[in-house]
Amino acid sequence: MSMANFENRYDIVIVGAGPAGLLLSLCLSRWGYKVRHIDNRPLPTATGRADGIQPRSIEIFRNLGIKRQLFVYQPARVYNVAFWYPSTDGKGIRRVGTWPTCPQFIDTRYPFTAIIHQGKVETVFLDEIKKSGTTVYRPWTIVRFHNTGEDSAYPLEVELKNLNTNVVETVRTKYLFSAEGARSSIREQLGIKIQQKSPITFVWSTKCTIRSNGGSIMIIPREENMVRLYVQIASSTDPDWNPRRSVTIPDVQRVAREILHPFKIEWDRVEWYSVYPIEQGIAEKYTLDHRVFLGGDACHIHSPKAGQGMNMAFHDALNFAWKVHLVESGFAKRPILASYEAERKEVAENLLGFDSRYATLFSNSHQPNEGATSTTVVADEENDFVKTFKSACEFTSGYGVLYKPNIFNWSPDHPAKSPLFSIPSVKLTPGRTLTPSTVTRISDANVVHLEQEIPVNGSFRIIIFAGMPSRTRKALEDFSANIKKNGSFLSKHLRDDLASMSYFERHNPHSKFFTICVIYASDKNSIDIKTIPRVLRDYHHHIYADDVPDIRVAQVKYAAHHKLGFNPENGGIVVARPDGHVGCCVQLVEGSATVDALNAYFGAFSTKPLQQNSPRCQL
Repeated sequence: MSMANFENRYDIVIVGAGPAGLLLSLCLSRWGYKVRHIDNRPLPTATGRADGIQPRSIEIFRNLGIKRQLFVYQPARVYNVAFWYPSTDGKGIRRVGTWPTCPQFIDTRYPFTAIIHQGKVETVFLDEIKKSGTTVYRPWTIVRFHNTGEDSAYPLEVELKNLNTNVVETVRTKYLFSAEGARSSIREQLGIKIQQKSPITFVWSTKCTIRSNGGSIMIIPREENMVRLYVQIASSTDPDWNPRRSVTIPDVQRVAREILHPFKIEWDRVEWYSVYPIEQGIAEKYTLDHRVFLGGDACHIHSPKAGQGMNMAFHDALNFAWKVHLVESGFAKRPILASYEAERKEVAENLLGFDSRYATLFSNSHQPNEGATSTTVVADEENDFVKTFKSACEFTSGYGVLYKPNIFNWSPDHPAKSPLFSIPSVKLTPGRTLTPSTVTRISDANVVHLEQEIPVNGSFRIIIFAGMPSRTRKALEDFSANIKKNGSFLSKHLRDDLASMSYFERHNPHSKFFTICVIYASDKNSIDIKTIPRVLRDYHHHIYADDVPDIRVAQVKYAAHHKLGFNPENGGIVVARPDGHVGCCVQLVEGSATVDALNAYFGAFSTKPLQQNSPRCQL
């Protein structure tokens, strides 16, 4: 069939409108890509499914500008977890301790898990996607796909079918993304196998964690005064073990009553009910050709106990979105797409390792140490389940993710020529998320959260901790002069519409790939905007004063500088990736060396060669 017969061309076809598909669709639709998005369900999720949104995901929602829409539904907020065990006298259960969902050592604006069912989360995303011009087609499914080699720009030929009419439509696309869930048809057509990590050993039905002589249960508060119960109803040690056993709602209610005895529980109604076996697996590959990709449950399967499924899907999608954006916008070389699988598969492996320990310990009966009391802050220190929960808090919150050194994450020992990538005092780790900081925005004197000032827009964030103006003025002038040179990372990737840019452009006055922030170690009233180099003044909405106290560094004057480890005498620069993870840290020095170092960093994946000692461009 000739290429002339293919009228429908898309930048990406997304199959599945669950968490991974929706976040990916929202990002790429907002960034100007033509998206074909389908789902085989006639309607979005009405109720049930996933319901736990972890702190780091809440932060991403705010960065996407949709947190407020989601919190209109008033999700329950889980700040604490209580642990219950069988009473030592054998009569019922007792509470033996509590532990915060997100302990204080995790620096976050949202130290809680938000509990709201997946259907309402999907509704928020669908409304925003529609605003960006993309429609989720229902009920549609994918029939087949293959790389024909006939069209280098749109190499994939995809057949889609309307399940109501059986009409088949053939489209061409640059990318195909499976967000179909655990039963991914795209994964099956690719022949990618799921590596089983552990056998099925428990059956549960769907945060208070309770283990009694009658079994185990997890109680999670929900929106609208509802409660979700995770009830263990079978184990591989049972004489009549059957991982696919059929269980009715009354069966589950009976088991729940037995576990909670001597406490009583009754139901007004059951909104949603499901029985599932705990099993684990991970796809051997997330892609075979860097054109067809898997994300979310299509590439990792695990128990829902730690509330990670929906969150993992969101992070998969965001990681993929900004990388494919850099490639398709002409900024980055295609091989960077390999980092999607490398980064996200390792996180999934870590999750499965934790999940296996957590689910097993939760499901197995365990008697706490003799003498444990309900007044103990965290009782029974020798209890493996409690210890596992405590040690994993950073990981389950989303802030424990650490991507290893790669083309985007440059640690101080990176083999780059510049020694400026090493800042001994800095407290940031490349590959981890940027630490929250509170500063004052000069343009309107508002106290703001620095990590939230730049939305998810596909841009790198060049965050300059400018130190004391009197000490760093020359270094900033030199930095500004050198990024204006034709060979710099900024000048090589200028906007095509630069001449017509509005003064009110907040984030990308020069390039769609960079936003620059400048934070001075100074009181807001002491900063003279006129003395700031013009190229930095163009980011007038992103000039700040580090004059807001922080309880975590209560004894210092310039909290944001000290908190991140930058000396206010000379400052420093953080490059944050478009997903908010730290890419590298660079010293701020006089001369061209700072921009030379940044050119080395961006030049590692830029499609355009970056260099210094070039004439200035017009910014």
